[in-house]
Amino acid sequence: MRVFVTGATGFIGSAVTEELIAAGHSVTALARSEAAAKKLSARGVQPKLGSLSDMESLRDAAAAADGVIHLAFMHGPSQIPFMQRMGVIFGGLPGGIAARFMKVAAEADRRAIETFGAALQGSGRPLVTTFGTMGLSHVGFRAAKPATEDDELDPLSAGLARARTEENVEALASLGVRATMVRLAPSVHGDGDTGLIPQLISIARKRGRFAYVGDGQNRWPAVHRRDAAKLFRLALEKGIAGARYHGVADEGIAFRSIAEVIGRQLNIPVESVSPNDAAKNFSWFGDFVSTDNPSSSDRTRQELGWEPTEPGLLADLSGPGYFVSK
Repeated sequence: MRVFVTGATGFIGSAVTEELIAAGHSVTALARSEAAAKKLSARGVQPKLGSLSDMESLRDAAAAADGVIHLAFMHGPSQIPFMQRMGVIFGGLPGGIAARFMKVAAEADRRAIETFGAALQGSGRPLVTTFGTMGLSHVGFRAAKPATEDDELDPLSAGLARARTEENVEALASLGVRATMVRLAPSVHGDGDTGLIPQLISIARKRGRFAYVGDGQNRWPAVHRRDAAKLFRLALEKGIAGARYHGVADEGIAFRSIAEVIGRQLNIPVESVSPNDAAKNFSWFGDFVSTDNPSSSDRTRQELGWEPTEPGLLADLSGPGYFVSK
């Protein structure tokens, strides 16, 4: 297949493009700069210069492809147009910058998904998108059971802003697009991780201690980046229109266990903090750190034949990779 990928230079996207090429697919990928284009070319990927704000470029790339995997998301104000950036920074109290930015980023994501859908409408070609399992869990409450692929979004979840675009993807499934959603665990780990875990480690280094919230028994699911890459390929090749799939290998690891491994590796104390103090310790992602988000991938494995084979999160953290000075 000729596959168009966004976010291909990222931690997850680079693994996805490698997986696709190894499986015999040809890959074209969105590049926001000449430097990114050179990196893609060196890996055997055809770059297409553009951005998530360039709807014409996205539409043309999708129309020319046999399928689309959309992984890109704006992760910082520098990635949004200047006037919107000014609105995010100066459009209210400083404490609201993160929320204003997330609103802009989620809207850009929604527009990109709708643009891809319009290009693929009526063709039966696949569109694979990604969100997070964190969108399924109520902040501050212990889950009665692991979240499944059938579960709907929780309106009080920490990951709701981005996950709301699931509704747009589901609508495309009725318009002749083989649109599917991969809900990723909050920790997608492995060499080169740029996600939540490295940020937590950075906080721990600066503070000289690491914390968990309450008793620390709230659970995080996790998946290795190479296992996640296999799942995106399988969803592209075999996914059912409108289906949700869970990129989850470790169903739920107590956050205290994660904290203890990090504390041991850094040789720093580990302590409990109250929910009210979570933001002081973890800044904007305090809600994520305190969320109980066990998630199942049973149906995903059955429908797609996906079997994770890479090391789990605690095994990854027990090695030197996350703690080597960079």
